[in-house]
Amino acid sequence: MSGAEPAQPRAGTIDPVVADELPGLRLAWLKVPARVVSSPPAVIERLCALSDRARGATVIAMRTRPIARAYRTFYRQIGLDPDVERIPSEAAATARLLHGAFRSRDLIADACLIAVVETGVPVWPLDADALDARGPGLGITLAPAGAPPPLAAGSLVVADAEGVHAPLFGSPLGPSAPGPSTTEAALYAVGVAGVPEIHLDEALWVAVEQLGARDRW
Repeated sequence: MSGAEPAQPRAGTIDPVVADELPGLRLAWLKVPARVVSSPPAVIERLCALSDRARGATVIAMRTRPIARAYRTFYRQIGLDPDVERIPSEAAATARLLHGAFRSRDLIADACLIAVVETGVPVWPLDADALDARGPGLGITLAPAGAPPPLAAGSLVVADAEGVHAPLFGSPLGPSAPGPSTTEAALYAVGVAGVPEIHLDEALWVAVEQLGARDRW
């Protein structure tokens, strides 16, 4: 990608009401070329290596680590029980124990999975074409009345001027999720109080690296 400007994470906008109530909540995002295709051998090998490291004792100890504690604390702040609605890193680790390994889905999904497993910071993908091309970009706000199911009015969502793309800490809504026609993904990481900004950048970097676009940074 000689001559191309390096892709840099952008800070997402946070609704002032949300920022006042939940200080430390942040979103960082960037766009990167990506397709929904099978992962290459190098990514599969990395998933296998991570599976070998994620044993039962390791998973149990995860919640004592600073980043996991920060997300668990945030979940309680917004009324979620992290022992029931697991934070993303613990959900991934629990799935690994249930299935015996981290399962490959496709390259974009695998890149985000590797990012959360390696850093503890969750990363989600959107189809970049679903985003508003002229507005300020992605951010976190409150779902408006009449938001599409399963969203409830007033719930925390990831959105832009084009509309709501995902519930906070949830999977992208159908029209915003990467699909067969995707050629560019918008990756975003969500941070909370107690998670340094550099960890959001690191999580995005890990995901971008898996997508074969490390030289864009």
